[in-house]
Amino acid sequence: MSKFTHLHLHSHYSLLDGLSKIDDILDKVKELGMDSVALTDHGVMYGAIEFYKKAKAKGIKPIIGCEVYEAINSMLEKDSNERYHLVLLAKNEKGYGNLVKIITEAHLRGFYYKPRIDFELLEKYSDGIIAMSACLQGRIPHLLLSNKKEKAEEMAIKYEHIFGKGNFYLELQHHPNIPEQQRANQMMIDLSKKTGIPLVATNDCHYINKDDAEAQDIIMLINTGTNIDDKERLSMLGEDFSIRSPEEMESAFKDVPEAIENTNKIANLCNLELELGEFKLPSFDVPDNKTAEDYLKELCYAGISKRYPNANEEKIKEVKDRLEYELSVINKTGFSGYFLIVQDFVNWAKKQRIVVGPGRGSAAGSIVAYLTGITNVDPLKYDLYFQRFLNPDRISPPDIDLDFADNRRDEVINYVAQKYGRDKVAQIITFGTMAARASIRDVGRALGLEYSYCDKIAKMIPPGFNLSQTLEKIEEFKTLYESDNDAKRLIDLAFKIEGCARHASTHACGVVISNASLDQSVPTQHPTQDELGIVTQYEMHSVESMGLLKMDFLGLKNLTIIEETLKRIYAVRGINVDIDNIPLDDEKTFKLLQAGDCIGVFQLESDGMRRYLKQLKPTEIEDIIAMVALYRPGPMQHIPEYIDGKHQRKKIKYLHPKLEPILETTYGIPLYQEQIMRIAQDMAGFTLAEADILRKAIGKKIEKLLMEQKDKFISGIKANNISEKVGNELWHWIEPFAKYSFNKSHATCYAIIAYQTAYLKANYPLEYMAALLTSEQSDLDRISILIEECKRMGIEVLPPEINESFSNFSVVPNTNKIRFGLSAIKNVGYNIVELIINERKANGNFKSIQDFVSRVDSKVLNKKSLESLTRAGVFDNLEERNKILSNLENLFTWSRDNQKIKESKQIGLFGESTNQDIKLADSKKMDEQEKLKWEKELLGLYISGHPLEKYREFLKDQVTPIKKIISDLTTIGGDPFERRLYIGEKTTIGGIILSIKKILTHKGFPMMFIKVQDLTETIEVVAFPSMLEKNPYVFEEGKIVTITGKTDIKDGSPKIIADEIEELLELEK
Repeated sequence: MSKFTHLHLHSHYSLLDGLSKIDDILDKVKELGMDSVALTDHGVMYGAIEFYKKAKAKGIKPIIGCEVYEAINSMLEKDSNERYHLVLLAKNEKGYGNLVKIITEAHLRGFYYKPRIDFELLEKYSDGIIAMSACLQGRIPHLLLSNKKEKAEEMAIKYEHIFGKGNFYLELQHHPNIPEQQRANQMMIDLSKKTGIPLVATNDCHYINKDDAEAQDIIMLINTGTNIDDKERLSMLGEDFSIRSPEEMESAFKDVPEAIENTNKIANLCNLELELGEFKLPSFDVPDNKTAEDYLKELCYAGISKRYPNANEEKIKEVKDRLEYELSVINKTGFSGYFLIVQDFVNWAKKQRIVVGPGRGSAAGSIVAYLTGITNVDPLKYDLYFQRFLNPDRISPPDIDLDFADNRRDEVINYVAQKYGRDKVAQIITFGTMAARASIRDVGRALGLEYSYCDKIAKMIPPGFNLSQTLEKIEEFKTLYESDNDAKRLIDLAFKIEGCARHASTHACGVVISNASLDQSVPTQHPTQDELGIVTQYEMHSVESMGLLKMDFLGLKNLTIIEETLKRIYAVRGINVDIDNIPLDDEKTFKLLQAGDCIGVFQLESDGMRRYLKQLKPTEIEDIIAMVALYRPGPMQHIPEYIDGKHQRKKIKYLHPKLEPILETTYGIPLYQEQIMRIAQDMAGFTLAEADILRKAIGKKIEKLLMEQKDKFISGIKANNISEKVGNELWHWIEPFAKYSFNKSHATCYAIIAYQTAYLKANYPLEYMAALLTSEQSDLDRISILIEECKRMGIEVLPPEINESFSNFSVVPNTNKIRFGLSAIKNVGYNIVELIINERKANGNFKSIQDFVSRVDSKVLNKKSLESLTRAGVFDNLEERNKILSNLENLFTWSRDNQKIKESKQIGLFGESTNQDIKLADSKKMDEQEKLKWEKELLGLYISGHPLEKYREFLKDQVTPIKKIISDLTTIGGDPFERRLYIGEKTTIGGIILSIKKILTHKGFPMMFIKVQDLTETIEVVAFPSMLEKNPYVFEEGKIVTITGKTDIKDGSPKIIADEIEELLELEK
């Protein structure tokens, strides 16, 4: 048994301070022969559960702790950034609970630059905790080094009183190159002798090995942003803060052996045993003292009449049989309460007119979920299996993920927090880690290397590759590593920081609901820059390990688009559309799908998908379900086969007659996981629960499990009087399909959303496109595509107008037009927009520019905003743009005088304001080109026209549309007979230069990345130094050019590598 335990140790969860990952810490501890270790990250417990589980698995005793920040006085005082350090270790379950409470309070109440605690908090939650005086930043070392020995003694005794005799230790560290540490050590030893408070030796470990010191220094540089050559910067270089061996520590503290012995004494006192994996459901308040099981059954039977109002007896029997089976499994597994919790907040959301998705994932296979309103997909109609969702043979908590309109998701979370208690509900933390490319760039920046040099190296790393894979497989990267010393140092350091946690953020959808206050088991904190929200300090997997209910509340933008469309339909037409009950055989919708007019349609708008839809000509919802499942790498190769089957262009052959009823709806292709399960059931005698295990085994490719399942499958085949030969053929046939077959439940849910969006586009095109444009208004490239789609649909998108525009895109009543919103104009803030709209609603349209400035408060409307509104053309129906611009000062002076008169109530003899109307000086009209320039500047795109419009015919005949280049280089599959561009092919484009980014190459020569737009799309053009030398004056924003070059694709983005560029001068009329 080791004579030493590291009790003060930081992992990479001490963000941008500690370097060590949990696995590496434990491997090192094991390698050095130690059998216990503590984790004491700065102010947080982020890694506690990961550390606990992994240490237990390796036979190492985990000691959960934290190096907390202690306020100078009260943690509630927010007037000083000074603080002390203190190390706390949990001895047992009570100590763990108290540590969790301390850390939570520090974050939620004591945060000021750092999460802070104070003596009052320690006195309240000291039971079960061992404390150590920490590093030189601790209160006692600080007092001793300040020659305040009496105060240090007083504080030491106070700590001992708080934690109890034998639970507070004075901490010694061996860092001989830090003179203050040597002085502090000696004074601590003297204090120990005087007070009897024991000593303990630590090393304040921040990295694994001695040679990791430079990498740890790099992450501190990344954290602080300081210059590597700054002598005054914070650094731990020059001392050893690694995980040192017991022998090294014993040698360093040979004069105070008790400090070493006490590490083991503390380790022996710390015997925390956490109950992990035990599912703890929050209790649902069931009415009339019913059991959860009885109440769930009652809700389900009430749902039968709502869901199947016209069903015959046979159908009702089928529903009840399925329901009773599902309820028996749910009751047996103890998850009735889970379904009650979920149906409660889903149905609440629906009552608030929040659009909820029809379902997500395998939950749509449950008739209980359907009858209680959780999902809106009938599992009997679509042949979906409950066992795919909840398998009675392999009991694990069900997982119902839910989609809500993304602009109202927080309302649902807030409802749950109110119902179960805000102390029991939180969102879940997630950690951004340093990926390979980011590691190269961050290290390069810290080392002071030239950006272009680091960027070039980073771009050698293919997407999804780590540094090891890149060094092994990318020859260019390997050659640079072996031949360039700067590159070698950069990459070596990047290797060490790759995968380290860089920052904490909030998980996009995870929410935890506890049966007790979260601070009994999970530390919480506020998210960054959000003092109202609460997040767990444990990430998703650790939360699940604690047995807490984790749910995914996903915000889906397309549901917001649906909700906004429904609002517009009601506002414009007075029609209430029930999106959950639209006809699934609508002629207009299928006509739209068959034509591939799916820009803006959920899941169906990629070029490849639209091309396949034109070929497929879908006629029923099953076709859309199939396309959602097929349009993925792997099964995509079977799309032509599915289309041929649909149009009876091929004869479908089955290995055995029993396959026909299973596969006929997908024309002989085992497309869905449910079909694989059914094959195993019908042909090999598996139960559906056993078939789900087979599905998982094939999907996970675990050889031993796969062989077991194969043997069982072949035996079942033979028992069903089917030959072993057919059984083997069948196995080898379904195995590759099973690897990428799709969950039909999920495909059905998303196909229904796809259909709903197509239905709205086909039947309410104005309202749908206005909602779609609003949802995308921050993405200018996307807005351009949608406006082109509007033109194709015969919808005119009008520029913003002061008397017609609202905040967002809106439908112009009784026309086929959509009007731009005022919020889309650059430099015009939300407050001004609201003020304009409210004034217009209250007192009618603005009659003139003078009327506008007199009615809109000049304290809110500033000169820049009025200038932007004018240049964007919002006053065009009131006054000419240049006339307003040349009279801005006069207008504002008149407006301010008017405001003063109003405020002083100077009214004329007949009740009129005494300020006279202003006469605007004449000015030259703004020409069309300047109008377009300002539209582009302030709206991000051209609305009333396009600078290329006059070149349309020329471009059509002489150049390749950018849209075709992008489509050809990014679309997988497609028509094999269609002529498509390939990577490296020479082509010519024509368009306007939108933006230019200039950089210097490693050799110091300029090169450019140019964004070029034609009438169809936008693409990046790369111009190398040799190109710039040929024609330097043509590279200017706003110029219209033709560019000839080779097509290329990098990181999934098509580009043109320019060979020639010419300015396209105005054509002769």
